[in-house]
Amino acid sequence: MRAQSSATGTAAIAVGDPAKVSAAAGTLQAALGVVAFSLTFPATAWGLEGFGTWTLVAVRSVLAAAIAGSCLLGLRVPLPDRRHWAGLAVVGAGVVLGFPLLTTLALRTSTTAHAAVVVGLLPLTTALLSALRMGTRPSRTFWVAALVGAAAVVAFTVQQSGGALTAADAYLFAALLVCAAGYTEGGRLARVMPGWQVIGWALVLCLPLTVPATAVALSLEPVELTAHSVTGLLWVAVGSQFLGLVVWYRGMAAIGIPKASQLQLAQPLLTLVWSVLLGEHLPVAAPVTAVAVLVCIAVTQRARG
Repeated sequence: MRAQSSATGTAAIAVGDPAKVSAAAGTLQAALGVVAFSLTFPATAWGLEGFGTWTLVAVRSVLAAAIAGSCLLGLRVPLPDRRHWAGLAVVGAGVVLGFPLLTTLALRTSTTAHAAVVVGLLPLTTALLSALRMGTRPSRTFWVAALVGAAAVVAFTVQQSGGALTAADAYLFAALLVCAAGYTEGGRLARVMPGWQVIGWALVLCLPLTVPATAVALSLEPVELTAHSVTGLLWVAVGSQFLGLVVWYRGMAAIGIPKASQLQLAQPLLTLVWSVLLGEHLPVAAPVTAVAVLVCIAVTQRARG
């Protein structure tokens, strides 16, 4: 009997706890989404070297929608239930239109490093909206760690801004709200449909707006095709707008919106690394902020809801 129990236990260990495996896979997918998003600002800065603000935002959405639509059509995915269309509209307004437009406007006058640390408040914003929208109740430890992480980001931002907020910061704070709404709604929908379909249908839903906007923008704004501008456009369209959101929504569905959102505290730090590699100056306070943020990530990921 003992031998049988031992064998059963060994088999269970070999197979692995399905819940733990699922949580690990969800965390990995959400983390991959964060890595993809961390390249968005540097890629946007590159795209602005050859495209106007409105052109870059509209074209990236149309390209991403073309990829998503081809996948949906090729796999003969049926239309979502009508009860999900309102949620998909929120996703489209937040992550397909609002966030790209507002952050691109900000990056006309802001560095990628500065924009990245301001958007570091996105995890806390998403957790707050998730609590309001879905009734989630993270633990007190979770909230304390999230607030400390957000405070570190705010302190860094104010220090880098010389104590005064700019017009670019206003665009970025507005971007936080619309993106958090899109993340919250997308995470909710990813529980009832595959994550890639959530962003896929949101992109397709926006085509009646993005196609005419692309035509108008291309007629009004000059375009200069360079290696930087084309690479930047392709990344924000394929990497940030589609593939990154696919794994991000899958991760949120697996581990929950609050915990997944806190992984984004690492996003500003990753963007700082990319910005330095691309030639921007690394702020002196960045290493201190990095340590504080990474500690907060560890605490929030261990805290129980």
